[in-house]
Amino acid sequence: MEEIKLKAQKRESATKGELNQARKAGRVPGIYYAKGGDPVHFYTSEITLKPLVFTSETHIIMLEVEGMEAKRAIIKDVQFDPVSDRVVHFDLQGVTVGEKLTVQVPILFTGRAEGLKQGGIFQSPIHKLDVECLPKDIPQHLEIDITHLSLNDSIFVKDLNFPDLKILNNEDVLVATVQLPRGVAEETTEDLLSNEPQQPELIKKGKSGEDEE
Repeated sequence: MEEIKLKAQKRESATKGELNQARKAGRVPGIYYAKGGDPVHFYTSEITLKPLVFTSETHIIMLEVEGMEAKRAIIKDVQFDPVSDRVVHFDLQGVTVGEKLTVQVPILFTGRAEGLKQGGIFQSPIHKLDVECLPKDIPQHLEIDITHLSLNDSIFVKDLNFPDLKILNNEDVLVATVQLPRGVAEETTEDLLSNEPQQPELIKKGKSGEDEE
């Protein structure tokens, strides 16, 4: 697991106005917390933070706050501005050697699904999984091979197994599937229904003229 340094300046409690001014100046407020320790409030450069937030990999962060001992951490939560999508605040969780932690890890799909050759499309409703593991076992991403997926095949959490990791998501959560496009699937169903053998119409036999006489 790659460690990336993040330099920061310690900050005291600030008013909402002061925080907004800091953000306009390109500084993002953050907080570091760890079990058994006091939280540390700080500012860091937005430019420095972006590669750690907008990424498809998980990293161990070495937080270097002026005047304090460096601390190892992972990004636990990020808050974005609903209009500009800029980071307005983030939380770092301290990492302790030998102590398990919970972290979200991005999924990386590899291979080309067989079902694509049959007219299907690949769908993935989730892009990260919650895992529990030791700091040394945190992967940058979870690699999942989809080569074997044929049309109408799916991968669920219960189908996954990674060494030294415990997946915390419900085992019935859908991870990936290959399905026909919706319009094609509907047309196929209609064709099947229209091709069903029709039952012969029963004609009720009435009395003949001779019978009436």
